[in-house]
Amino acid sequence: GQSQARGGSGPQLDPESGAGELVLVSVYVQLDFSDAPWPAALSQPLTVPAASVSSAPVTLAGLNLTTECNVTHDGCSYCACLSGYQWNASICNHHQPCHTPIKHRPCGCLVLSPTEAGYCQLLPPAGPSPAAPLVPANLSLDSWLQMPGDTLNLILLTNRETTNLNWFLWPTGSPSPVLLRAGTCVSLTSSRDRTVLSIVNISHRWAGEYICRFEAQGFRWELHQVVRVPLQATDVTGLPDQLSVSCATSPGFQLSCCIPSAHLGYTASWSPREGGQASIFNTPDSQCFMLAVEHCPAANTTYTCELQSPGLSPLRVTVSVTIIQDGDNTCPEDSSTVAWNVTKAGHVVQAQCPGNRTGTVKRPCGPDGVWGPIHSSCTDTGLLALLLRAQLLQAGQGWPGEEVSQILAQLQEQVVAVTSPSDLLALVGTMTVLAKVVADTGTQLNYSTLEAVLKTTDKVLGMNSSSLWTPAQRQMPSVGSSLLLAVETLARSLCPQDQPFSFILPNVQLQSQLLEPTFPANYRASFPTQPPLRAWIPRHSLAPLRHNGTNVSITSLVLQKLDHLLPSNYGQGLGGSLYATPGLVLAISIMAGGQVFKQVEVTMDFGDTDGSSHCVFWDHDLFQGKGGWSDAGCQVQAASASPTTQCICRHLTAFSILMSGHTVPNHPTLELLSQVGLGASILALLMCLGVYRLVWRFVVRNKVAYLRHSALLNMVLCLLAANTCFLGAPLLPPGPRSPLCLAAAFLCHFLYLATFFWMLAQALLLAHQLLFVFHQLSKLRVLSLMVLLGYLCPMGLAGITLGLYLPRGRYLREGACWLDKKGGALYTFVGPVLAIVGVNGLVLTMAVLKMLRPSLSEGPQVEKRQALLGVIKALLVLTPIFGLTWGLGLATLLQEVSLVPHYLFTVLNTSQGVFILLFGCLMDKKVQEALRKRFCGSQPPRSTNSLATNETYISEHSKGRSEDAR
Repeated sequence: GQSQARGGSGPQLDPESGAGELVLVSVYVQLDFSDAPWPAALSQPLTVPAASVSSAPVTLAGLNLTTECNVTHDGCSYCACLSGYQWNASICNHHQPCHTPIKHRPCGCLVLSPTEAGYCQLLPPAGPSPAAPLVPANLSLDSWLQMPGDTLNLILLTNRETTNLNWFLWPTGSPSPVLLRAGTCVSLTSSRDRTVLSIVNISHRWAGEYICRFEAQGFRWELHQVVRVPLQATDVTGLPDQLSVSCATSPGFQLSCCIPSAHLGYTASWSPREGGQASIFNTPDSQCFMLAVEHCPAANTTYTCELQSPGLSPLRVTVSVTIIQDGDNTCPEDSSTVAWNVTKAGHVVQAQCPGNRTGTVKRPCGPDGVWGPIHSSCTDTGLLALLLRAQLLQAGQGWPGEEVSQILAQLQEQVVAVTSPSDLLALVGTMTVLAKVVADTGTQLNYSTLEAVLKTTDKVLGMNSSSLWTPAQRQMPSVGSSLLLAVETLARSLCPQDQPFSFILPNVQLQSQLLEPTFPANYRASFPTQPPLRAWIPRHSLAPLRHNGTNVSITSLVLQKLDHLLPSNYGQGLGGSLYATPGLVLAISIMAGGQVFKQVEVTMDFGDTDGSSHCVFWDHDLFQGKGGWSDAGCQVQAASASPTTQCICRHLTAFSILMSGHTVPNHPTLELLSQVGLGASILALLMCLGVYRLVWRFVVRNKVAYLRHSALLNMVLCLLAANTCFLGAPLLPPGPRSPLCLAAAFLCHFLYLATFFWMLAQALLLAHQLLFVFHQLSKLRVLSLMVLLGYLCPMGLAGITLGLYLPRGRYLREGACWLDKKGGALYTFVGPVLAIVGVNGLVLTMAVLKMLRPSLSEGPQVEKRQALLGVIKALLVLTPIFGLTWGLGLATLLQEVSLVPHYLFTVLNTSQGVFILLFGCLMDKKVQEALRKRFCGSQPPRSTNSLATNETYISEHSKGRSEDAR
């Protein structure tokens, strides 16, 4: 064939040598072959290019081929070095490798453009023969076989100066090597001539070929060591782990033992194999050795799967097969989710997860032959693969700059696969691991990667709470806290080139901007939430960050619904009460020069909120790392222009507000009804006192009437004073340092308790009339006991509450002159009130049952209607007098209660004075007679039918029955 030769001088090994010395000069010749095979063409005479005039005579001592190139149709050349030659390191760094890299050849094949000419150079010889190049380093390890849990040490000893040193692992079964860097398992230490790669807690995922690549003497070098790590018993899965078989219904069955697919060097053998046929089944992540038993064994049998690999100890997995005999209690065949065969009572059935899911499904067969609940550990295979990649990346396998973006992009696509709590935990776990990698390595995300993070987070926050989040929180209570920390970390890692950046989704809103060297007056951010959310940072807080011209970026992130997914953990100062949150969390972070700055003052406006609020942040370090709400460094600031909740915090993190979960909603209509009801009650109670002033001598002519009306009069006085104090308390300056506010809270507590204790006195008096009809009461003794019960008991309770809770700062509610609920002071009022209401309800029930009992003189129809009418009247009279409507307070104390109980509670109890005037005073028969006698001067006719008051009707009704009985 025809050939062309082009040549040139290579670099001289000793360019300063004098004339007359023997100098080795490398000359390269490029040969182009057209059709003939190149060995035949090479045998033809070659013309060596003439040397320059100034050069010494050149003698061609030998001719060796260094580089072989294949020219493609576009004119590019794919060039590879032949044995004993290698590309110069500078050429390797400036050219792309071929599409088919040659294993074990550093920079083995390069792509050269049509205008380029390149050649491989002779490696430094180790001796006289150039075929044995001298490698300037040695790679050693203590043993090629590493046991699980051990520490692997690879030591590189160098005798030349090395640069660009990198470590790689070519895992068993992997198509390409991965970069090794410092991580949670990998550490790198180096000195002048020694470099050590250490991997702690090694497992089978670290088995493979280790490659150390470096540059020395102008060439790129690679050294290799193969490491094997045997499997552990926990790496082998036997399916099922136990089995019960009915030979009558299922004469055959199938067993399997599976290992990770990377360990293809293992072989398996089953014993006993009689009546069975072995086979191999491969899945994307495992290799399973199957045994199909065609004939049911005659007795209970234990099958053993033995896994062997050359040079390693065998692994054994056993499966117990129990034969179901006639008469055994069994669970029937069921195919609800997976096929459950007939199973002996007391056994647990194990099955492989259906579809593209990894794990097992278990179901117990109870001793009575009834199937139990299904326990599933199935997780989507794709989500598990991403979680494993993230964990290996954190351990030290892979380059974060590429891997993080790839995993997050794939994670966004895998969100649709989340159908179980284990799927959700795997997804959140992946984001958590990646966030730690980003924080530890300083990796920056581009805008497309951050968009993937936000879209994934938006879908996760919108997932069903009852079927996904609640079971996931039972397995891992801190899953919500982990998600918050992960998203917060990833959101602030946006590279400065992609700022400003804003993104709005239903559950996620983000604003990130790069501040200019001359900061504005204040940093401000607003979000279109409901209610609107605003945040601003004053300029003086940002001033310390202005130095050395570093980039300062501020990221504000709003996560809706996340606050409901966080554990109900409250730090010191917030008590143990449950709180309500506004449905969002605001996370603000500042990055300056690659560092996170948190000591910055920030003001946030959370809009109009219900009840008293606490400005809080989520502290991830509380409760042994589970996280909790804390108010350290945060305080509520009264808004000057609107009734909104403003918070000032002196640090940056994830913020929100806590509202008392049982606070009466701050509704204008509810407040108006409360004020109107209290005003009407005060007027009605004043009218009731006026009526008593007119008719007192006429209604207290007997001992029982005197005691009843005395108790009612004291109750009216206490309730009148309590309502007046409660209505005027909002006009006082709130706070524990206000004596007037403190006095108002104490008086309201004492007077309302006194009202209820006088109600209790009336109920006990009525109970005595019902149970002891013929027992005579001492007027002075009973009145003394009623005074002790009505005033001394509530005074003692109010005083003890003041002494216990005021020194601890838990007496007054924040922003109001009333008892604090979160500290427990309010329960010293709620507890006695509910107890008294319960006792009064029992007395009312006794009265109604007493009236419904038939007497000897009752007629068939008329008396029954009169008795029923009397019961209705008794209920109308005794319910407000006994304070039974306060039982609705239980409904208002429940969390997430609707507005209906609050409206009912407000209307009925603020109007209690009106009801007492109508039913306890004006509807009393003797009061009516006394008023007619005083104003009309006429004696009304005596009535044999009494109104259903707790003095007249019930006592006369009981008296009539006793006389009939005689």
